[in-house]
Amino acid sequence: MFQTLAYFSTVFYRRFTSYTTQRLQALGLHFGSLFPVLYVGKHPGCTQAELTANLGLDWGHSQRIVARLVEDGFLTRKKSGRAYRLELSERGRKAFTVSHQVFFDWDQEILAPLTREERTTLLSLLAKAAQKEVDEPCTILPAAPSTTAD
Repeated sequence: MFQTLAYFSTVFYRRFTSYTTQRLQALGLHFGSLFPVLYVGKHPGCTQAELTANLGLDWGHSQRIVARLVEDGFLTRKKSGRAYRLELSERGRKAFTVSHQVFFDWDQEILAPLTREERTTLLSLLAKAAQKEVDEPCTILPAAPSTTAD
């Protein structure tokens, strides 16, 4: 197969989707709801328009996701003026915690063969390629349990 960023991005995306789906199924949450739950958890009281714009969703897709999350008891919608404010319910807060942690757990698993320095370098280079600032606390992962020295 080709040794390209596109190829490896696809491989990692498929693995991450599978890993995350397995973790979220126990909560009754679908992979497509992962980012809306995370967004509302980090921006309590946001409007659906804010969620839609910041996640780059189309309005119809956003409507369906939010309606399902409300119906399944992960989100609440409260009228505030002309907009509805979104909040996590108790079930949503539990899903947020698991959803947030799954990123770190997956990184820990997939990056285990790398040293701490290699992990930091890899994540910094990916952030540079994506033209995003590096979030320092997220680039330094806890030491992976392994027999190799970091």
